Amino acid sequence: MKITIAQAPQYIEQEVTIGAWLSNKRSSGKIAFLQLRDGTGFMQGVVVKSDVSEDVFSTSKNITQESSLYVTGKIVEDTRSDFGYEMQVSNVEVIHEANDYPITPKEHGTEFLMDHRHLWLRSKKQHAVMKIRNEIIRSTYEYFNKEGFVKVDPPILTGSSAEGTTELFHTKYFDEEAYLSQSGQLYMEAAAMALGKVFSFGPTFRAEKSKTRRHLIEFWMIEPEMAFVEHEESLQIQENYVSHIVQSVLTNCKLELSVLDRDLSKLEKIKAPFPRISYDEAIDMLKEKDFDDIEWGEDFGAPHETAIAESYDMPVFITNYPKDIKAFYMKPHPDRSDVVLCADLIAPEGYGEIIGGSQRIDDLELMEQRYEEHGLTGPAYQWYLELRKYGSVPHSGFGLGLERTVAWLSGVEHVRETIPFPRLLNRLYP
Repeated sequence: MKITIAQAPQYIEQEVTIGAWLSNKRSSGKIAFLQLRDGTGFMQGVVVKSDVSEDVFSTSKNITQESSLYVTGKIVEDTRSDFGYEMQVSNVEVIHEANDYPITPKEHGTEFLMDHRHLWLRSKKQHAVMKIRNEIIRSTYEYFNKEGFVKVDPPILTGSSAEGTTELFHTKYFDEEAYLSQSGQLYMEAAAMALGKVFSFGPTFRAEKSKTRRHLIEFWMIEPEMAFVEHEESLQIQENYVSHIVQSVLTNCKLELSVLDRDLSKLEKIKAPFPRISYDEAIDMLKEKDFDDIEWGEDFGAPHETAIAESYDMPVFITNYPKDIKAFYMKPHPDRSDVVLCADLIAPEGYGEIIGGSQRIDDLELMEQRYEEHGLTGPAYQWYLELRKYGSVPHSGFGLGLERTVAWLSGVEHVRETIPFPRLLNRLYP
């Protein structure tokens, strides 16, 4: 019977066959230990010379790293391994023998590993990060489906920008100017006016010449938009959503978190509600922490966000940023014209902003004023203005950056490890 490594616990004391690659091996004169992987997990195969034919033992001792195999044997419990099971091998059939595999069991530089990203993905730690990424995606669909949201797919090629065109990739759309999307938000607002509560999940692009550990050129966003939802309710949905994905990863990715040596106690605390501070309070907090370079009206950089997060062991909302440093569509605070109804959610442990959200302007006259202030006079934005003309309602939304969230939950240092094939300032290969 052919099974996967993930299915092994269901076949204790049974003889099965697994298609796998050899990630590593070691052997003595009488036993060969094969480290097997098949995409679903990692497991050890033990080949005892006295229990197999001479050809099988010779093959087991000499097979090269990343060769592909069919391995047959009996599944037994193994309390010494993280997985908890191993195979007592009776036969090894080589499918393809790999020669001179470039990523050997030794230290390699980051650039070397990035040049070989197509192979580096096979490693145990990278496998664990990708499984955690997958669980975040799975639990995202679970949460929004359970809460009555409809999945909508906004376009990637657009004729307008959500937040200005200076950091967008320009392209020709036949004889028109077009951009790669930096956000699906504007289109999701239209979808919310049709379907009530919606969310999108897709790639976004920022032509931002940044080399920090938090930035990618191409990344994935989860962007919900909600009709008849005001700012406070939106914050509650955000914290409940983040709590859900954290608890899902804790429940379903125990082995992967162990492989990454993640401190589970820090994640176990992540449950709604989250603390909140205003932008004004954040400025005061930074001044107390000797950040004399920051003044009211300026946006926060990575060091500022990290310093604020240090005061909390959970994500923290920073609310009500100055109007002049936020997007044109954000609704003004009812009691202050200089700030807007928005919030950034800052992850703990120095991982920075993972969510940005706001209540959107729903008043046609005010939006027309914003259009004039921001020079949005062309036809490309006309459809967005019409959302306020035909049955406008209070509505809110937010966007969660998938890769930063994966980095935080995995505990990895750089977002380049959180996406299968990262696009960085100087990297378009592989």
